[in-house]
Amino acid sequence: MSANEIHQSILELQLRWDKIRVANLFDALDTMGYPDQCVDHGIRPLLPSQHLAGKAVTVRGVKAPLTKSELHEYKKILDFPDVDKLIYGGSVVVVESGGEFTTGKFGEMTSWSHKQKGAKGIVIDGFIRDFLGLLEIPDYTVCVRGTSPIESDKRWRIQEVNSVIALPGTLTNQVRVSPGDWIVGDADGIIIVPQQIALEALERSESIETKEQGMRKDLINGVSFEDAFQKWGRS
Repeated sequence: MSANEIHQSILELQLRWDKIRVANLFDALDTMGYPDQCVDHGIRPLLPSQHLAGKAVTVRGVKAPLTKSELHEYKKILDFPDVDKLIYGGSVVVVESGGEFTTGKFGEMTSWSHKQKGAKGIVIDGFIRDFLGLLEIPDYTVCVRGTSPIESDKRWRIQEVNSVIALPGTLTNQVRVSPGDWIVGDADGIIIVPQQIALEALERSESIETKEQGMRKDLINGVSFEDAFQKWGRS
């Protein structure tokens, strides 16, 4: 498969994932034996109405060094590739903060850059800057713990990119995130879908969505809950 075909396939899958509600995805993964994929509930879209779906481009960060010895060690990691160079259409930047919960990592202008290169949004175990500006970026969803005015430069640095990272979980201490995993988020939370099971999870989720939409339509049209449930099996 050519690079263009791969790119087109990712975008087609992204459009399908973008129609999946996180609660229904959880149900699909639960039946598959993957109940522990939900990220800490403190990480949410900036607006409840926003939805995020895309493939992970991973980032691991650390607090900026304060001592000479830390600075010496840190110089070894300053030449990692720019995150922008790794972004592609249908991707999501996913950031492990390294426990730094003071500064705003990335912000409006870097998000515009990510958006122009094809990213659908960003997930940060921490904070971001420029709340009002971020809301102006179309078709771009930010999932974070909140916002902060504090500049991260000199206080936080990127340590690694496109490596396996971990975000805090809900039913488990940590959720593993590998480059290329699917990230799906809405007001209910953020779920990581390992790429090796992603297609099955998507198809199961779509089946649930179809049943729920049918039941929802019947309920709107006055069908009793009991009859709708008998027909569609969703509650």
